[in-house]
Amino acid sequence: MSKWDDEYRARLRPIDEAIQCIESGNDVVVGQCASEPQGSMARLHILAPRVRDVRVFSVLTLKGYDFYMKPEMRGHFELASWFHAPGSRSALKAGTGTVSFVPNMLHRAASDRIHAHPPEVFIGTCTPPDKNGFVSLSLGITYEKDILEHARFVILEVNPRLPRTFGDTHVHVSQVSYFVEHEQEVPGLPAPEPSDTDLLIGRHIADLVDDGSTIQLGIGGIPNAAALALRDKKDLGVHTEMFVDSMMELYEQGVITNRRKALKKDKFVCTFAMGSRALYDWLDDNVAVDFQRGRWVNDPAVVAQNSKMVSINTCLMVDFTGQVASESIGTQQYSGTGGQSDTAQGAVAGFDGMGKSIIACYASAKGGAVSTIVPTLPEGSAVTLHRSFVDHVVTEHGVARLRGRTVKERALALISVAAPEFREELRGQAKKLGYI
Repeated sequence: MSKWDDEYRARLRPIDEAIQCIESGNDVVVGQCASEPQGSMARLHILAPRVRDVRVFSVLTLKGYDFYMKPEMRGHFELASWFHAPGSRSALKAGTGTVSFVPNMLHRAASDRIHAHPPEVFIGTCTPPDKNGFVSLSLGITYEKDILEHARFVILEVNPRLPRTFGDTHVHVSQVSYFVEHEQEVPGLPAPEPSDTDLLIGRHIADLVDDGSTIQLGIGGIPNAAALALRDKKDLGVHTEMFVDSMMELYEQGVITNRRKALKKDKFVCTFAMGSRALYDWLDDNVAVDFQRGRWVNDPAVVAQNSKMVSINTCLMVDFTGQVASESIGTQQYSGTGGQSDTAQGAVAGFDGMGKSIIACYASAKGGAVSTIVPTLPEGSAVTLHRSFVDHVVTEHGVARLRGRTVKERALALISVAAPEFREELRGQAKKLGYI
């Protein structure tokens, strides 16, 4: 028995008792993705009879919890989402009045929120405490640890199925107001099977990645296809916000070694992880993976310190001048900015002048009915990546190199990678706008 066991048990509460610290007008921040405190979030609605105007800040909320999905929660709870997921999108569509969006860049999500209103409550997840009284925040410290250090009340759900990870993930039991024990399967994210179009895009992306590059790679059909296409590369490194299965697989295949990194050599660097159970088992007690806070990992000035940095992201559409819309279609917020702007800016500012930013998208959408290369973005669209920071745009039809190019050069390059059936029409629109 550790001498810290008594202190841990003194702070142990049932979920319904622990969340009673939430009061009207409070801001509550919860862990994201695989760190989502699902036991507590599933019970927040029970507070509705006695609280009003409670805002719950979250990223990619994994379930449709009652506190924001039920219309009767309006006025009691509001989900303030940094990045929309299916649940928050459906609540918005249903008009429940219980969801809003928080514009942000990932590396500033915590600091901007603390600046606007220091949170009263943080709810996250952790491993059981070790013999020295430390728990691990495990799979995510993007904003979690910064918020935890500023919150008046800290609630952590203890899940023995979480991996113990290294880096800045440790928290002492004395820093926690209440522990609740909630064992469950860790939320996972299966890697999608790439389509033939994904594989084409993946090969174009891989052609831009040199041996010895440091990569940032996300999740989805296109990034997964890019990972498959990287299998012939040598000595890649990783500095990424999100750690996914494909990175583990490329390491096992000897493609990723982290040996040629300029920053944190021999280490994977990430700020959160989500994937399969096999990934979580691999991350457990794995000293090769260094979890750090999002404000450091995604700071463009830090990203720029990596050698041959390659940032790989996806988008919804690109206009003729190079403006990238990745999160909204017109005024309809679909997802969020995430770390795209952070890593893209950092990559092109790389200290060695060899960094690259890659924005990938399908050449058409809605079953081929519309082009994703457009003359102008739909009115109200959020510009996720300013045209001044755009480097390479990749579709299944090739690569458009935009960095340093004129508007005429950009428009012609983008039209060349548009779906062939739209090119004549796009060329006519470019002439009408005076771009070519």
